[in-house]
Amino acid sequence: MKFFRVLICFGLVLIFNPIQPALAQQKPVRIAIAGMTHGHVAGILGRKDIGDIELVGYAEPNEDLAKRLIAEYHLNPNLWYTDLGEMLEAVKPEAVCAFGSIYEHLDVVTHCAPLGIHVMVEKPLAVNMDHANKMKALAETNQILLLTNYETTWYPSNHKIFEMSESGAIGELRKIVVHDGHEGPIEIGCSKEFLEWLTDPVMNGGGAVIDFGCYGANLSTWLMENQRPISVTAVTQQIKPVLYPKVDDEATIILEYPNAQAIIQASWNWPFGRKDIEVYGTKGLLLGLNGTNITTRIEDNNEATMQIAPLLKPANEPFSYFANVIRGERDVNGSLSSLENNMIVVEILSAAIQSAKEGKRIYLKK
Repeated sequence: MKFFRVLICFGLVLIFNPIQPALAQQKPVRIAIAGMTHGHVAGILGRKDIGDIELVGYAEPNEDLAKRLIAEYHLNPNLWYTDLGEMLEAVKPEAVCAFGSIYEHLDVVTHCAPLGIHVMVEKPLAVNMDHANKMKALAETNQILLLTNYETTWYPSNHKIFEMSESGAIGELRKIVVHDGHEGPIEIGCSKEFLEWLTDPVMNGGGAVIDFGCYGANLSTWLMENQRPISVTAVTQQIKPVLYPKVDDEATIILEYPNAQAIIQASWNWPFGRKDIEVYGTKGLLLGLNGTNITTRIEDNNEATMQIAPLLKPANEPFSYFANVIRGERDVNGSLSSLENNMIVVEILSAAIQSAKEGKRIYLKK
């Protein structure tokens, strides 16, 4: 039953579901932006208007940054506010997408939840468990949706891997290995406003261990059916302390499950950008090479590579998906975006930071 439910959640079996006509008939969801320092804000600012969302306001205290983005994306300057609370009062959005620092996610939820405004934050959910628990309590008390967005959520290859794993095609799951990262945020040219908090241990919660460790924690938790690991062991390093003096730039995290392991390799030291995954079972291997291609080897059969069809709208990108969930047309529970999954992600990352600091395995409380 879970397999069928998750497929529906992510739009892989929507042949008989009239979601697309329903979206066309409804008014667009009124969405505002909280913060504009995160480089991923380009995803919504540069998004083509397909009628499912309406951008009604943006709050950003950095005047130079706001004016630069308003000019670059031809935005309405009258929709810009320096204060989040003032914007929420003025434009009364149905939902907010947060594109500030991870530390600021709690403040966004604190403002939005009592007003009944749904929130989607960029990965990860929070900088630590204290923030995460407060955000969860606010969301549940005020009955709002609280989603977390990851680039890899929209990779059709990951959903095919999940489908094959759930179906038993590779037998019982034994090992997950996830590689995520790039050459480094300075090296790839992240903006100065992004770098100011991305390389700050308070505002981001850590370096590569947070920035890219969250992807592997999210996918592993999903593949393990939102099971919390028994223990977390991590090693972090500062290989480039001149560039990143305050945070780690290299991290390896090992998650222990009763009958499986997950190994998360997060790095600002790869020779190129990568987001790939290996999933091993008792009968076979699944390799997610990128967003659209996987390689399989089942039992003694030779390797085979297949290209996976794109996910169906509106489950193929974050903002259509968010609008669809707000309209009550799909269930976010158990998904990669869900609060359930992402509370575990923050627990894993917090334990990883503690493990690296103390030099020992951290057992999660039952």
